[in-house]
Amino acid sequence: MKSLKTILLLLCISSAAAADIFKYVAPDGRVYYTDQPKKGFNYRLIIRTRPKTYARDVKFMAGNRLKYQDLIAKAAAKHQMDPKLLHAVIQAESAYNPHAVSSAGAVGLMQLMPDTAKRYGVTDRHDAEQNVDGGTRYLKDLLAMFNSNLKLAVAGYNAGEGAVMKYNYTVPPYRETQNYVQQVLRLYGKG
Repeated sequence: MKSLKTILLLLCISSAAAADIFKYVAPDGRVYYTDQPKKGFNYRLIIRTRPKTYARDVKFMAGNRLKYQDLIAKAAAKHQMDPKLLHAVIQAESAYNPHAVSSAGAVGLMQLMPDTAKRYGVTDRHDAEQNVDGGTRYLKDLLAMFNSNLKLAVAGYNAGEGAVMKYNYTVPPYRETQNYVQQVLRLYGKG
């Protein structure tokens, strides 16, 4: 397991080289952080980074954005969400690659984790329609949970709603999450 100094160093590295960060609290109360969780321990993902293919996927983003524009508009209308916000999240999460997979196991356009997909009835995270629908519903629920506070909802989408609550309903002090919130708000035109 990596020390806290190592984790802080990882957080300072550019997003292209960053890793997902997991936290484990041992029975004796000691806290461990790692980018390589061991099986058999109850690690919690606390920072999720982009898929490894993100830099490459940016080259195809314009075409993929056009390809999925109607699907995104349909999900936005169905769940009464702003399609511009969905586009901002998708661009930040996957650069519109429906096959993107993060090292933590987040999948698809909206980078759904297995538990989030299950929570929203997504049976195939690789299916673009199911992925966008589930991600849209999750984002809508986060907005409701955080009283329409866009920054907190976006932070919750990246770091999990528990992290936002843990830090007294503020954007968690994780560099990756703070950068993510700024990026999504800038893409959305609200930053």
